[in-house]
Amino acid sequence: MNTIIRKSMLSVAGLAFAGGVFAGPIAAHAATPVDGKPVAVAVQADKPDTGKLIPHGTQGAQSRIALNDEQTANVKAIIAATKKAGMPERAAVISIGTSLQESKLENLGHLGDRNDHDSQGLFQQRPSSGWGTPEQITDPDYSTTAFLKGLKQVDGWQDMPLTVAAQTVQVSAYPDAYAQWEQQAADLVAQYWNS
Repeated sequence: MNTIIRKSMLSVAGLAFAGGVFAGPIAAHAATPVDGKPVAVAVQADKPDTGKLIPHGTQGAQSRIALNDEQTANVKAIIAATKKAGMPERAAVISIGTSLQESKLENLGHLGDRNDHDSQGLFQQRPSSGWGTPEQITDPDYSTTAFLKGLKQVDGWQDMPLTVAAQTVQVSAYPDAYAQWEQQAADLVAQYWNS
């Protein structure tokens, strides 16, 4: 019995020693300021979770284009409008992927004979279809908000592949074309969502 008590006491003493070794020096450093000045710690904002950006994986071959300053500004405008609408990162991926297909993220005015009817702006929205005036749909904030309003009306858009959600809003003659931009759209959202 004496041996059991003695072993128990040594175990407790060992734990106390180990706790002092691990907690003691750390606690001592935490309580002692360096040169009496506060230390600034840089914290990087978390990037959006890729699983939330592309929940179904990409479909088919993916396309990618290099962006100029105007296109990058339009990406940031789409993200800002998505946040303002209170929608998640996935909505920005769908919006950017749609704009990549429709205009390559360029805010297009009326293209004359090359134009598809009267389609304009980032999303190639048509004034004659009720999307707004040419001035409105060539405003990135307005056109994105209009697209997102349409997206919100699609039941279960959050659980749809990008191409299905985009096509439901856009009603394109090329419904599968949106899928090719999903990876680049997700990469852009990951890069600029918290910037």
